[in-house]
Amino acid sequence: MVLSGITLAALSLAGCGKAAPAGFHGIDITGAGYGKDFRLSDPDGHVRTLADFKGKAVMMFFGFTQCPDVCPTALIRAAEVKRLLGDDGNRLQVIFVTVDPERDTPEVLKGYTAAFDPGFLGLYTDLQRTAETAREFKVYYKKVPTGASYTMDHSAFSYVFDPAGKLRLVLRHDQSAPDYAADLRQILHPA
Repeated sequence: MVLSGITLAALSLAGCGKAAPAGFHGIDITGAGYGKDFRLSDPDGHVRTLADFKGKAVMMFFGFTQCPDVCPTALIRAAEVKRLLGDDGNRLQVIFVTVDPERDTPEVLKGYTAAFDPGFLGLYTDLQRTAETAREFKVYYKKVPTGASYTMDHSAFSYVFDPAGKLRLVLRHDQSAPDYAADLRQILHPA
């Protein structure tokens, strides 16, 4: 579920980024002082950092597996982007970072991401490091009670790192898969 925090996150991101070059559909944040790395676990218990994906573009999204609409839409779009990239799709690593580690166990994450593409990777950590990672990436999220359970309100951006591991773009949720793919082609094949 995505609510009012998105607007604040969008404004803060837009204020930090440069004006997008004519060819980018997303927000160019090249040189941003945040989102430099992460240290999270994969479903097999291995600690992952950006260095693990050197040579690939990385598209990273923060969400939760019980999300009714935004997260599945983001991952369906990511699978379409990978397809649109053709052979370059092999040079794209999609990462889904959970903001709900209490429910998103390693097994749940593995099954969830594999349902969209077997190469997608779900990452998690404990509650404290989740909060630290979200702050490092300027991600908004909040637990929202819903009777006997809860849902998560969260921002809906995808972050793109170039093959050298530098944060380059924020892609908005309202952009299309062809727009995402066009931006990723530029990241994978800089002029």
